[in-house]
Amino acid sequence: MLYPCRITMGAMLRFKRETGRDVSLMSSDDISDIIVFMWACTASASAHDGVEFGMTIEQFADSLEPDSVQAFYADEVSSDGSKKKDPEKVPTA
Repeated sequence: MLYPCRITMGAMLRFKRETGRDVSLMSSDDISDIIVFMWACTASASAHDGVEFGMTIEQFADSLEPDSVQAFYADEVSSDGSKKKDPEKVPTA
């Protein structure tokens, strides 16, 4: 299934609630941070678009392939954590 995934203020809030840190402090070398941020972006975009998304972070991570994670980070996030391009969809199993 494909879920909407884009950077929103809600995603930033979800990331902070889950990690206790601001998204601007997210490390590009920390796979946990990247997965939590992807989950937050997907949960937020899904909520906004009216798409049912009930996965926990672990369930979301279980459904991701490494290529999806790398593509998201390369395409969506610059080194300062800001958005680089238009919204995409994240493929999950």
